[in-house]
Amino acid sequence: MTPRKRFISLAAIATAAVIALTGCVQGEGSNLAPDPEPAATLPGSWSSDVLNIDFATYNPLSLIIKDQGWLEDTFGDKVTVNWVQSAGSAAANEALKAGSIDVGSTAGSAALLASSNGSPIKTIDVYSQPNWAAILVGPNSDIKTVKDLKGKNIAANAGTDPYFFLVQALDEAGLSLSDVTITQLQHADGKTALESGAVDAWAGLDPLLSASVVNAGSKIIYDNPDFNSYGFLNATESFLTKSPDIAQVVVDAYEKAREWAVANPDRAAQILADVAGIDIAIAESVLIDRTNLEVDPKPGKAQTAVLSVIGPIFVTIGSVASQDQIDDALDSLYDTTYIDNVDTSLIG
Repeated sequence: MTPRKRFISLAAIATAAVIALTGCVQGEGSNLAPDPEPAATLPGSWSSDVLNIDFATYNPLSLIIKDQGWLEDTFGDKVTVNWVQSAGSAAANEALKAGSIDVGSTAGSAALLASSNGSPIKTIDVYSQPNWAAILVGPNSDIKTVKDLKGKNIAANAGTDPYFFLVQALDEAGLSLSDVTITQLQHADGKTALESGAVDAWAGLDPLLSASVVNAGSKIIYDNPDFNSYGFLNATESFLTKSPDIAQVVVDAYEKAREWAVANPDRAAQILADVAGIDIAIAESVLIDRTNLEVDPKPGKAQTAVLSVIGPIFVTIGSVASQDQIDDALDSLYDTTYIDNVDTSLIG
């Protein structure tokens, strides 16, 4: 199987409404930390003896790193690596803000909302350019279009890309959140609610949405790559200040995982299938047809172009108090130090 790039146009993101949640984002190439000392010069002498890092089925690179044990091999017995599963961007942002993880993966839109509301995080790597969200209905539903969602009950996980996807889709169809009922559920619970008939529709996230289509006959009524933001790997500012050496190893491992996934798509798909509990054919579809892993990992202009459109939405509906907060976040979110110093040969 040969991996295929999926290049996604990001110019058409529409204005929509979202609810207030905590979060953090900051802008291109600014407020960068000092260059971290390469891990190779610190044998057995790390800045911390613990790394708390998330893994998530929506972040395939995290699954590969965990499966291959590269962090553990690199740190040896000097640093304990604690893996914490994130159920979605909102959960990852909450864990980052609480300090229960040092590094966590979210959608770019969720990172912007968090940062704009004061969460002290930095984006240190872009792990994917996904088409991971869509709106689904049950196999026997008479709902055919987004306009048909008026008056319906929709499962969504607020603060995540599928939620932002939903509100943009509603806006494009001439609807607003007041025209529907939102049932707040984690992604897996939203899938269950749709398949059991407890809700009329679900703003779903891969690989769960693809599994629901194949296994339960759920139908995608709206799919638009332009309404998805990038996958962001974020770290707390306190972690980056205290442990730039460990942060560098994390980013090195992410870039090794990217190379590995591109060279071994079948094995990468199997890892996703095993962790997510889905059929290998579904995992292959998610990774090959709906995810571009060969994206530039350095956060910058492409991501800002997307987030500059999404940001004003937060202000319009009161999720962020002012556009100045959005602008400040976009001006300080990205820390490219670690991408600039990547050396995958130091891993494992």
